[in-house]
Amino acid sequence: MCAERARGGKPAPLRVVLCWHMHQPQYRDVKERRYALPWTYLHAIKDYVDMVAHLEAAPGARVVVNFAPVLLEQIDDYARQVHDNLDHGAEIRDPLLAALAAETPPAGEAERLQLAEACLKANQKHLIEPYPDYRMLTQMVHWLREHPAGLAYQSEGFFADLVTWYHLAWLGETVRREDGRVRALMEKGRGFDLHDRRTLLTVIGEILASVLPRYRKLAEAERVELAFSPYAHPIVPLLLDLRAARESLPEAPLPAAKAYPGGEERVRWHLDRGMAVFERHFGRKPLGCWPSEGGLSTATVRLLSEHGIRWTASGETVLANSLREAGALEEGEDRRWLHRPYRVEKSDTACFFRDDGLSDAIGFKYADWHADDAVGEFVHHLETIAARGVEPDTVVSVILDGENAWEYYPANGYHFLTALYARLSDHPLIEMTTFADCVQAIPAPRALSRLVAGSWVYGTFSTWIGDKDKNRGWELLIEAKQHLDTAIRAGRLGGERLEQALEQLAICEGSDWCWWFGDYNPAVAVSDFERLYRHHLAVLYELMGEPVPEVLSRVLTHGGGHPAAGGTMRRGSEGHQ
Repeated sequence: MCAERARGGKPAPLRVVLCWHMHQPQYRDVKERRYALPWTYLHAIKDYVDMVAHLEAAPGARVVVNFAPVLLEQIDDYARQVHDNLDHGAEIRDPLLAALAAETPPAGEAERLQLAEACLKANQKHLIEPYPDYRMLTQMVHWLREHPAGLAYQSEGFFADLVTWYHLAWLGETVRREDGRVRALMEKGRGFDLHDRRTLLTVIGEILASVLPRYRKLAEAERVELAFSPYAHPIVPLLLDLRAARESLPEAPLPAAKAYPGGEERVRWHLDRGMAVFERHFGRKPLGCWPSEGGLSTATVRLLSEHGIRWTASGETVLANSLREAGALEEGEDRRWLHRPYRVEKSDTACFFRDDGLSDAIGFKYADWHADDAVGEFVHHLETIAARGVEPDTVVSVILDGENAWEYYPANGYHFLTALYARLSDHPLIEMTTFADCVQAIPAPRALSRLVAGSWVYGTFSTWIGDKDKNRGWELLIEAKQHLDTAIRAGRLGGERLEQALEQLAICEGSDWCWWFGDYNPAVAVSDFERLYRHHLAVLYELMGEPVPEVLSRVLTHGGGHPAAGGTMRRGSEGHQ
């Protein structure tokens, strides 16, 4: 339970909530059910499994883990595919994972180069360099890029070793330390035969099948709180009102359409579907919701309250903008206004706000530090907050991506997370807790008349809307939604076909596509995601029985930037660099 102010003059401990957000967009469409990109299963066997293992090993640690429901469905689907392949020889519908299980490598030059290129997509410093055999194989792939004719001379053993090492490198550090089968494969180093690769596939299948039940077991023991995001991770305030983007950026250019058609109905669909998926996997309804990208508005909070959500959260700049508008922003270094929950009028949902400095330090600052030094500085910041005085409603919210940061840390963050949980759980002035427990302990949060709409990134929606390419992405989505509405009204869609179309629409409404649009992101990632977005829209038209618009065959946006963490994460505030 959350701490209450101690008696007898002893200071109350500082409540600290670590909230890890787990999210990948939908990489398969509802028609072919094939995966275009492998990131869901790769993060599952590396990050989701490591994160739950660290929590299992630290009984004093309590955190919040938030899952996007579309991610839960994908993990479950992958687990079934691997099981059916190993038991019945069924097809694996992910080309990279299928290559691990295949008896022979692809025969064609283009297919071989595609497989070789895919096996380069790993952090050079932490996932390639530590393994000499894998490093040598990747160097050969770089040569083959320049001399593709050489692919015809590469043996089957080359591709077998390359795809095996790729998956070994992507395994979680806890798996490498604890699984004897994995250690044996890594010690072998080369000459992996089909039996070796099937052994590795078995390990992967076991991870995929067990990782979500492990989180559920921790939740049932009240050692973690599990929360959810709307089903396919849409930006809820923008679906409700595109003009919400101008609350924090009044001059932001917007798409030509005045509103997203039927936006509130779509938000309700994402919330209802997301809660149902969550309950199916974890056996209980969620009490809390990290809204997609921390996107909140007054209308969003009230809709969450209507759905029985006890708490939600966003970035600190959203709160600062809201307090500033109300003339209630307290200037000064202690920022007491940040470290407490609030309640928006006409809502029963408590709102917590991310400490950007602490959260971004884990995401961007500490990766190259010695683990003890990084944890020492992090704890020192918390001690400084505690020294300024812990009030009955004080809560420090540390909220960040739970999957993408760790490849930038040695050993996938193993040493940092081990030290972090040990220091925090044993600290006499710090209490690791959950948002749900804080809601119970703080029944009357401070009042806010309204929220200035925004996200956890800079307190605005500029990452998703407001420039030419991002707005074009919205316009194509809006046009597709209008076609779908027309088809439904005309009675051309019904039954299973309608359900498929609505699910495919939800995929297209996800936040990830416009996240990647823009020149500040790396070209390779932009190409992958914009191509997949156009594909998802094309599948939606096919499900409607309509011709696919010619515009969906043309590239929408190009990248070229070099952002931190390859663009997979962003800082919450521009001031925290």
